[in-house]
Amino acid sequence: MSETPPGPKGEPLFGSSRRYARDPFSFISALEETYDDVALFDMGPMDTYMVTDPTDIERVLVSEADTFRKPDFQNDALGDLLGDGLLLSEGDTWQQQRELANPAFQMSRLMGMADRVTGHAESMVDGWSDGRTINAEAEMARVTLNVILDLMMGVELSDERVQTVQDQLEPLGRRFEPDPLRFAMPEWVPMPGDEEFEAAVDNLDAVLDEIIETRRGTEGVEGVDQVSQASGEGGPPMDFLSVLLRAQNRGEQSAWQLRDEMMTMLLAGHDTTALTLTYTWFLLSEHPEAERRVQQEVDEVLDSEGRSPSGSAAKPHSGDRPGMDHVREFEYLEWVINEAMRLYPPVFTIFREPTEPVELGGYQVPSGATIMLPQWGVHRSERYWDDPETFDPERFSPDRRSDRPRFAFFPFGGGPRHCIGKHLSLLEAKLIVATVVSEYELDFQGDAPLELMPSLTMHPRQTMEMELVER
Repeated sequence: MSETPPGPKGEPLFGSSRRYARDPFSFISALEETYDDVALFDMGPMDTYMVTDPTDIERVLVSEADTFRKPDFQNDALGDLLGDGLLLSEGDTWQQQRELANPAFQMSRLMGMADRVTGHAESMVDGWSDGRTINAEAEMARVTLNVILDLMMGVELSDERVQTVQDQLEPLGRRFEPDPLRFAMPEWVPMPGDEEFEAAVDNLDAVLDEIIETRRGTEGVEGVDQVSQASGEGGPPMDFLSVLLRAQNRGEQSAWQLRDEMMTMLLAGHDTTALTLTYTWFLLSEHPEAERRVQQEVDEVLDSEGRSPSGSAAKPHSGDRPGMDHVREFEYLEWVINEAMRLYPPVFTIFREPTEPVELGGYQVPSGATIMLPQWGVHRSERYWDDPETFDPERFSPDRRSDRPRFAFFPFGGGPRHCIGKHLSLLEAKLIVATVVSEYELDFQGDAPLELMPSLTMHPRQTMEMELVER
């Protein structure tokens, strides 16, 4: 067994961090194409093993997940933001919090929430008009934020407070863009942007304090044993905040744990879905044939009437509003959403570190090393995808996906720590797209290809301006 994987030679002090910071996406792609399954590079003082073989990715995330943990380096500024919430916590704390969260994310509960998701989408569309230009990313962030506030926190915020949340996202995101100086400097060294980041965290904490206090005395929250009412049928509310408040009443949840989980839910709960939707609209705008096929499927599933024989626009559509009964029938739409997450994975890389020496790809990886599992590199690899740069939703049809390795596509991670909101995110995406395409086409007004911005998640650098065209 070889001791050291191949990889690029970095600069003194900075290693490969400056090249990575300039364009992490091309850097990841270059390493994947050049070094195959495992590549070693230094991110400043931190040796990083990039693993792109789906079999080894499955080992890290699933079959040997107990041997790998979240890296300590993710607990600096990210820890200040999300604390010990589900995304970052480990061991018994994570297990306890995951068990508390599970009832809120059970499919049986989410199935009953589909109409509420559609209602939020309809409220958004009701404010649109033919010919208007919107910022699609901002619109999708607002609607998915409203869904999370409703389904997981049991509140509805004013437009002003929702805007307050959205206004904090840019300074938060800037803090997590790759910076060679941050890679090289100790965490305690002050850096540009720190004050704006801390102010944004404080502003979000203030919003969360309001939400928590609003809910603390809500009927059905105080003094009810969540375990005995897990189904939520005829019992207390089962949104995640209600579950945590009842746990706090039983002495099982500190104020800090409650805050950390709500911050994680507020940010991670809406951002990735909003980005998936944004990239979906971009890709449909760039590929009119796929857009027409989505429209046709949605119209047929909803039994829409009012279309002229030629298929030209007519209004209004008189079919059903999208609901849980329709979700399973949106086959091509699901392929489109998956293809959007393949080409533009909102979470573009995952990090782990082994708690003991392990072998990956024929190389020895020491305990405590940083392991990178890049969705960006694997999702666009020619080893697992035909014409990987091409938008081709039908690659997710059953006959074409059957021979592909399971972890050639892992937008939600995998294993015990897979994204707990996976089913909610996919449900939201289908219902929101179906609601919108029943009424409008979104025509992208910017330049392609997109310029991408790395942060905690992958955002388009340009404003995603889209013209609304009424069907």
